Amino acid sequence: MEPRHGARYADILALATATEDAGFEAFFRSDHLMGVDPADPTYLPTECWSTLGGIARETSRVRLGALVGAATFRWPGLLAAAVASVNEMSGGRVELGLGTGWYEREHAAFGIPFPASGTERFDRLAEQLAIVTGMWRTPFGEAFSFVGEHYSVAENRTPPRPDPVPPVIVGGTGAKRTPAIAARFADEFNGALARDGAELAARYAAFERACADIGRDPGTARRSVVVPVACGASPAEVRRRAAVIGSELMRGNAAIGSPDAVVEHLDDLTGAGADTVYLHIYDIHDLEHIALIGAEVLPRLARTASPSTPTGSHR
Repeated sequence: MEPRHGARYADILALATATEDAGFEAFFRSDHLMGVDPADPTYLPTECWSTLGGIARETSRVRLGALVGAATFRWPGLLAAAVASVNEMSGGRVELGLGTGWYEREHAAFGIPFPASGTERFDRLAEQLAIVTGMWRTPFGEAFSFVGEHYSVAENRTPPRPDPVPPVIVGGTGAKRTPAIAARFADEFNGALARDGAELAARYAAFERACADIGRDPGTARRSVVVPVACGASPAEVRRRAAVIGSELMRGNAAIGSPDAVVEHLDDLTGAGADTVYLHIYDIHDLEHIALIGAEVLPRLARTASPSTPTGSHR
């Protein structure tokens, strides 16, 4: 979910419910407090994990998370506890997607410090993931401690220990730091936006090399991709939904057209190795769009999924 003008909780819940009813496997939201236009007075911000906690109690099947959360927004111990709490509220349906954070103006508007150095933001992301996953996996009776350049934890004997432990998603377009951090911590590597299967395959190859560098079997991680989508039953519907997609960059990476055209686009990406597809929705009030994709696209993707794909996920 990427609302153009923000959303109230009722709007987010309606979309999550429509997602579940349409047969999707998961509902993920963005982690933003401001729109792309910082002067847009119509933007209605909501806090990510607060809304996901509410949705966790009002849905029963879909998995829940953020794609992706900003590591700059929350201290790692608090993030570990918040995600573990929502995981319990959902009956174990939560996944943690985490990235470096990037929107400097958004941070300034809400009084959140923003490290100017990209190197520092990557370092902080790695330390956050070490703390969050370390806390979650600390055996009962043992304490968790961590000393880093940016964060430290002193002998926490009561860390949050979610059961099951939420999967971790890390991804992006970076050629070095992103695959390396994902290889260390991620249960799923997300290839972000991709123009075509060749571009996506190159990112997956970088992740596989990063896994080889530390002796990890890359087959232990899922591979996903983000796809803006504008699907219509008629040319007029396609044009209307495509016009909502936020930028030329997004439209250049989007699946736009009839259900047949959307399936063809997604088949190219799954052929490059993606086993999970996140369909990026911009008009959050167009619930008929969700229903159309659920009825006309998802069943055909399920039929063509590779036998090696764990669940053929479409989110």
